[in-house]
Amino acid sequence: MTTSGNNPFGCLSAAGLPPGPDTVETPVTPTGKLGRVVLRKEKAHRGGKTVIVVHDFAPHISDAQIEELARELKQACGVGGTVKNRTIEMQGDQPVQIRARLEAKGYRVAGI
Repeated sequence: MTTSGNNPFGCLSAAGLPPGPDTVETPVTPTGKLGRVVLRKEKAHRGGKTVIVVHDFAPHISDAQIEELARELKQACGVGGTVKNRTIEMQGDQPVQIRARLEAKGYRVAGI
């Protein structure tokens, strides 16, 4: 290997190093193919407490994906919540934060 005058890496050799990956993985960006969800605010039968309900998930969204989304939303908003019958119920009145998170994930959001 030849060394060039001012190149600080000119004396380095790749001999003995493991081969690198063949392809570089690119991050997945939301494409909007997750479908539309609807946000609704409920207070009835909840002791006066406000709950934001996320419902109408597309049929191709699995229950496991809905569970994971609920976990991420609860963590991001700092509130409790649950998943019942393919709907996410988030405690508290934070529709703006929930909408922003869903849109960032690639969902089209209707409602509130």
